[in-house]
Amino acid sequence: MKAAIIMGSTSDLVKVEPGIEILKSKGVELKVRCLSAHRASKQLSEFIEEINADGTEVIITAAGMAAALPGVVAAQTVLPVIGVPLSGSVLDGQDALYSIVQMPPGIPVATVAINGSKNAAWLALEIMAVKHPEARDMLLEERQKMQAAAIKANEEVSSKYE
Repeated sequence: MKAAIIMGSTSDLVKVEPGIEILKSKGVELKVRCLSAHRASKQLSEFIEEINADGTEVIITAAGMAAALPGVVAAQTVLPVIGVPLSGSVLDGQDALYSIVQMPPGIPVATVAINGSKNAAWLALEIMAVKHPEARDMLLEERQKMQAAAIKANEEVSSKYE
């Protein structure tokens, strides 16, 4: 399984690292880059050409404010692109959310919550699971663990107050 993560600024790394950690822990081969759609557009296009040809299956993009990065990437590939809107401006990420979610027809970007790199990683794994049965099995196992944790938490709360 192979994915790429592109963020627009090194200041975004702290918000993107939780998603990187999930993908790495699940054995995904990752390429991580910091390439601004505005300040490094040529290098961004070169990287997209590279991942279009190297077997990458999904791209996670993370950007704040105008958040052009996800759309610029999606315009240059037919690989699935997941956009992570990041907080950091006076609008606390809402500007980025609206920018990413409002893509023109034919150039879709799947969009997760503001600062939602964890869900971007899980969604990337779900996309790759279409092709990789081991990813599907791992995801089903993770869901069972989540369910068990939720049931345990419920039991702890209910026993405390009953």
